[in-house]
Amino acid sequence: MKLILLGPPGAGKGTQAQRLINRHDIPQLSTGDMLRAAVAAGTEVGKTAKAIMDAGDLVPDDVVNAIVADRLDEADCANGFILDGYPRTLKQADALESLLKTRGQHLDHVIEMRVEDDVLVKRVSGRFSCAKCGTVYHDEDRLPKAEGVCDTCGSAEFKRRPDDNAETMRSRLRAYYKETSPLVGYYHCKGTLRSIDGMAPINEVSEHIEAILKG
Repeated sequence: MKLILLGPPGAGKGTQAQRLINRHDIPQLSTGDMLRAAVAAGTEVGKTAKAIMDAGDLVPDDVVNAIVADRLDEADCANGFILDGYPRTLKQADALESLLKTRGQHLDHVIEMRVEDDVLVKRVSGRFSCAKCGTVYHDEDRLPKAEGVCDTCGSAEFKRRPDDNAETMRSRLRAYYKETSPLVGYYHCKGTLRSIDGMAPINEVSEHIEAILKG
């Protein structure tokens, strides 16, 4: 099963990806994680990416595409994968299609999670996570059952991302609509796109995704 979770920051892609990992035993591939892994491993493309990032520049599409290609060669991707944050642009989408085609593969599903902007801003600005295991919480919607103690691992250390605030979130949304939202039309034309209500309860969103995968 090869799929893309598509949607703006704060739509819940990470939460649903983790559930898919647990249910289907396939890895989640995020651009940031792949870049960091390639740099840490010291691969040729990782060295190229490191030099670009050290100079303070954005990693260009051809380097990102090469890192994705290397990652898809790893054994844990044999039964499929979940792409989160890639492709980010139409050029990257074309590159991914070409890459899969050379391997005799194709995307099975592209699932768009739709959430209203005001809800996204509220979600992100109140978000924090366990510093040890990464379990995500929210000031209003999901506090730990015991105050100051992580439900998952029992840690008492929590953290907030410095860019999880309303102003930065609205800037991230503008970038998403400019660069990434055109992918909705791209995959709709290819017949692989399915859209779901990302504002539904988490379990309901999971059920909708599973229905798409089974359908």
